[in-house]
Amino acid sequence: MAKENVQKDEPIGLDVELHKAEAVIEKNWKIIAGAIAAVVVIVVAGFLWKNHMDSVEQDAQKAIATSQNLFMAQQYEQALNGDGTGSVGFLAVINNYSGTKTANLAKLYAALCYANTGKTDEAIKMFEDFDQQDDQMISPVSIAALGNCYIQKGENEKGVELIVKAAKEADNDAISPALLLQAGETYEGMNQNEKALELYNEIKTKYYLSPVSQDIDKYIERATK
Repeated sequence: MAKENVQKDEPIGLDVELHKAEAVIEKNWKIIAGAIAAVVVIVVAGFLWKNHMDSVEQDAQKAIATSQNLFMAQQYEQALNGDGTGSVGFLAVINNYSGTKTANLAKLYAALCYANTGKTDEAIKMFEDFDQQDDQMISPVSIAALGNCYIQKGENEKGVELIVKAAKEADNDAISPALLLQAGETYEGMNQNEKALELYNEIKTKYYLSPVSQDIDKYIERATK
């Protein structure tokens, strides 16, 4: 993904004109991927503290650990397929420890690896295979990431609907406003300003305590032109 230089005192998206929805995804993908990675780390830490894991789950945890380190180092190919030394790779964990929580978690990691290496179709398959288990944090960001993948494929309508769904499921000031903002920008890129305006107004009224809402009037003004 190309890096974008965004001034801290400016809202995301006001520095460019929206001509294509893909431009919005290019700016936001790393934010979403980073959010997922952070949540995953927390979940993994929780798994490690559980004393009642059976032996298979424990073996799976050992197998995935080195791949997680490679993932955090942004060595996505090695994290996915193994590095030929200590890491077997997420795909091997999925295949060798099927049915475990760790194997399910490896699907999310694998999806992110595929997405970050431009293998969108493979990423979509992994995101859809991943069992979200109604987790209030992982579920929304994984849905949003799946939406990003569909938009990258040109399936903009399906993608933005997933991003809005993710925002609704999260329903908190930490995740929802950013996702609604991204969805609004995407709708603008699709020349559907009325839908964008609806989402911007939702940020203003429902998530007014979020930092995103501080500059939302600029988005509302732009969408009404």
